[in-house]
Amino acid sequence: MAGNDRPRGHYASPPCRVHEAAPGHLAPPGATPKQACDVARWRRAERMRLRAERQALNTATRKKAGAALAGHLRGFLAARFGDMRGRLLSAFWPIKGEPDLRLLMADLHQEGLRIALPLVDVTHAPLIFRRWTPETRMVRGHWNIPVPPPEAELVTPDVTLAPLVGWDRFGFRLGYGGGYFDRTLAQLSPRPFVIGVGLQTAALATIHPQPHDIRMDAIVTEEGLQATHDPEQAEQPPPRG
Repeated sequence: MAGNDRPRGHYASPPCRVHEAAPGHLAPPGATPKQACDVARWRRAERMRLRAERQALNTATRKKAGAALAGHLRGFLAARFGDMRGRLLSAFWPIKGEPDLRLLMADLHQEGLRIALPLVDVTHAPLIFRRWTPETRMVRGHWNIPVPPPEAELVTPDVTLAPLVGWDRFGFRLGYGGGYFDRTLAQLSPRPFVIGVGLQTAALATIHPQPHDIRMDAIVTEEGLQATHDPEQAEQPPPRG
């Protein structure tokens, strides 16, 4: 970590909790305990800052950003995949100020896409995906998040939308810190095409990617496509760690 990416002073006092990380969320080989703590503390502080900024947005601003983002997502999906009828897209139910894509989900369903939502079935285990339609009777799941009921079909997505707390131009995602998406993507075979979805103001110079961090195939914000993993277009990421 160097220059403007050094952790800001406001996070220096909390204790380091690297030892409490979920399995697989460890420091890169050769990293010192202090380096591991620096990254963990910086990420924790950035999550708090970015979430607070996002939740402070008024309803009109959120709605405008969500509509713009949905339009860019629709355009990107059409350009990248063409006719997606019959393919399975995993979206997400908005929480904590996340972009609300439920109208897009309903529209895509009407156009012939199959839609799913991720949910926690076992704590610290990979996510599972259940089918969703506009008529689905939602129930309360882990962290009180609305999810499809147990009788909804278990599925494996072709394309997954991953909510972003933060992101960088190299395609890396800063999530909520639980590691659920990374663990899920690591075990899915074949791995779905993953699109990170978030706000333009959540951009970071780098998230300081660690070995467990999985790069998004694309990142889309309310301002359009921001990053792609296409080898011919993608900017190369900095060294991990």
